[in-house]
Amino acid sequence: MTLTETVTAESSNSRLDYDVIVRMVDRGMRVLDLGCGDGLLLARLINERGARGTGVELSQEGVQAAIARGLSVVQGNLDEGLADYQDQSFDWVILNQTLQSLHKPELVLEEMLRVGKRSIVGLPNFGYWRLCWLLLFRGRVPSTPFHPYRWYESPATRLLTIQDFRDYCRERQITILQAVYLGRKGQARRFWPNWRAETGIFVLAGRPSQAARQ
Repeated sequence: MTLTETVTAESSNSRLDYDVIVRMVDRGMRVLDLGCGDGLLLARLINERGARGTGVELSQEGVQAAIARGLSVVQGNLDEGLADYQDQSFDWVILNQTLQSLHKPELVLEEMLRVGKRSIVGLPNFGYWRLCWLLLFRGRVPSTPFHPYRWYESPATRLLTIQDFRDYCRERQITILQAVYLGRKGQARRFWPNWRAETGIFVLAGRPSQAARQ
């Protein structure tokens, strides 16, 4: 089965956040997918948007699965930064459903903004009302389709909400160009997203290093 056939088959049951991200990226762009997992999102960007893409993944299993798709993916620890990549060397840098698992999220976010002209950050919203309700009335840490783990399985090292991330960007003068908030069934949540959205997807403006700006 070719890459196109594989992606088409898997896209029929695709994740809704992938659908949003694919629509955000213009055709023919250079894309770096950080924490790319098995490479399905990157494969869709290449297949559907003609992207010139590469990925970085920590797990050996993820790297092997992505390479099996015919993708260019390297194994690397994002918490060590992106020193191998020059300022603004990609049109888009993507970090989807990985931020909560990082030990050095500030470093990774700054490196994303340096390397990419624009960046996409997708994150699970732990302020979502269903999670709060389950924690309050059942007394147990809940799981969601975007974070489908028991407490002892979870790779998350930190929990954050949509509002936490917006506050972070404001405090550090990071420009949010666009934000999409999705409910449990993929509905856009424009009002009260911190309470009503299960995931948030943010487009951020790039910010090259000071040396590059001089």
